[in-house]
Amino acid sequence: MGAAAMGAVAWQWNAPPLAPVVQYTLLDGQARSSQQWNGKVMVVNFWATSCTTCVKEMPALMATHEKFKGPRFDTLAVAMAYDPPDYVAAFAQTRKLPFGVAIDNSGAIANAFDPAVRMTPTTFVIDKQGRIVKRYLGEPDFKAMHQLIETLIAA
Repeated sequence: MGAAAMGAVAWQWNAPPLAPVVQYTLLDGQARSSQQWNGKVMVVNFWATSCTTCVKEMPALMATHEKFKGPRFDTLAVAMAYDPPDYVAAFAQTRKLPFGVAIDNSGAIANAFDPAVRMTPTTFVIDKQGRIVKRYLGEPDFKAMHQLIETLIAA
């Protein structure tokens, strides 16, 4: 289910919560942990191949990754548990997604971030100290997101 009808909503906390510690496996089989994100600004996008807004925003997410990629920035796309793994793999391959893609088979990753992560897309921006500084429900305002990322990388 998409959040497009609702419009994008952004949350910002006064005291940013820490991102959860999660383990995940990328489509290429590499086992990873959110603990490896320390010192990086991260964009974590929860999405599904059946979500029209997710598919629509993917080129902008790819452009964001390409603009900022480097030792202090990374992107992770997490496919929702209900998304068929073969659809996710085919989407990632045909679109040549330039960032890591994980499939949240059990829903544990989404639940760890926020039990309310059911609507897609839901995107989190995490600072170099591992704090969630912004959550977007729906397609983000990518211009504003880029300004936030620039500020966080420079900090």
